Amino acid sequence: MIESKENDFIVKLEAVLKKILANNRDITLAIITTMEGLPILSILPRGYNETRIAAMVATLLSLSERSVVDMEIGVFKQIFIKGIDGYLLIFDAEQAVLAVSTTEKAKLGLVFLECERATQEIAKILRKEK
Repeated sequence: MIESKENDFIVKLEAVLKKILANNRDITLAIITTMEGLPILSILPRGYNETRIAAMVATLLSLSERSVVDMEIGVFKQIFIKGIDGYLLIFDAEQAVLAVSTTEKAKLGLVFLECERATQEIAKILRKEK
């Protein structure tokens, strides 16, 4: 019974990631991690290290959360990093984190909209899991 519940949980999260990638072809990878940097689920191109990416995302999240508090600008919501070839976007999903990377030609408004919806779904799935 426990294994079935865990499989259902993973299937639901996988559907969220697949939907993000299907709805926006400029998103090249998607990963859900714990706040501590442990990978929960990812869809990554071959050659990427899921554990390493999860740890980097958690480090960026921790620094960003602390910066937002110290600068008194509210509560952390997202990180936006621009590289020469694309973007890294990290979103708070309550007890988890969603990170995606995109190509440089991504329409960021659509990516943000898709990811905001996804974080709500992820948070809802994780709340039910508890």
